[in-house]
Amino acid sequence: MSATDTNRKLNKTKILKRALPIIIGAFITAYGLEAVLIPNNVSDGGVTGLSIVGSQLFGLPLGLLIAVLNIPFVYLGYKQIGRSFAIYSIIGIASLAYATTLMHHVPAIIEGDTLLVTVIGGIIIGFGMGLALRNGGALDGIDMLAVLLSRKMPFGTSDMILFLNVFVFIIVSFVFGLQGAFLSGIAYFIASKVIHLVEEGFSGSKTYKIISKEPELLVQTIYDRLGRNATYNVVKGAYTNEEYKEITCIINRLEDSKMKEIIYEIDSNAFIAVYDVAEVRGGNFKKRDIH
Repeated sequence: MSATDTNRKLNKTKILKRALPIIIGAFITAYGLEAVLIPNNVSDGGVTGLSIVGSQLFGLPLGLLIAVLNIPFVYLGYKQIGRSFAIYSIIGIASLAYATTLMHHVPAIIEGDTLLVTVIGGIIIGFGMGLALRNGGALDGIDMLAVLLSRKMPFGTSDMILFLNVFVFIIVSFVFGLQGAFLSGIAYFIASKVIHLVEEGFSGSKTYKIISKEPELLVQTIYDRLGRNATYNVVKGAYTNEEYKEITCIINRLEDSKMKEIIYEIDSNAFIAVYDVAEVRGGNFKKRDIH
């Protein structure tokens, strides 16, 4: 086998490894829609929500509307984000459209209990969408529009997503009523939190900033027990004018409780500030064994 054939085989394997979780995520999302939300007159947000409304109003297949309405957003994603993201999003959206058609007559697993419907439905579709996003694809195009608008207007992406979905849920209210719109909003909120959790998993990181009377011992103990390096910043108290060594250290979420244990063991009066970190790149940052 030539080197070219080997590279092609590796590329196909890599594409399949990314595409398969996206397809699975699409089927999970479709199940949440068809077996939980839609039978209970609860919608989703974004393009999927608009597709559900269109399906209810005009009697068109939900899968067809999901595929058609997402076309301009996929093109937008291709132009603004890149070819790879657009390709995997096409795989995800096409899988979602097909899966909703396939599952259209599955029996509802929950009926009547509105609170349970919104929670379970939000969790299921959030898990499916998060799985797709984690592997580089999207199942809904409204996020792409939000990214573009946030670049041209003085608002963040999350603000634009919320703003656009307000209009979606207003439209939903004309079909499912005001209660249905509110329940749809709650389900969408739960789904967004689950998406964030699934997309980041336990790989999300935290930054610790610590001012302690024992900075050297603390840094050495953190390295010995967690394998994490740290940096110093010299800071000065505003009133005392006393100089301190402020320790900065980045850890992953699994190490959070161990980090607190180390700090309190060495200096229970240490000043600690903790920040969530969206992404860490470079250096030797990777998961370590916790002793």
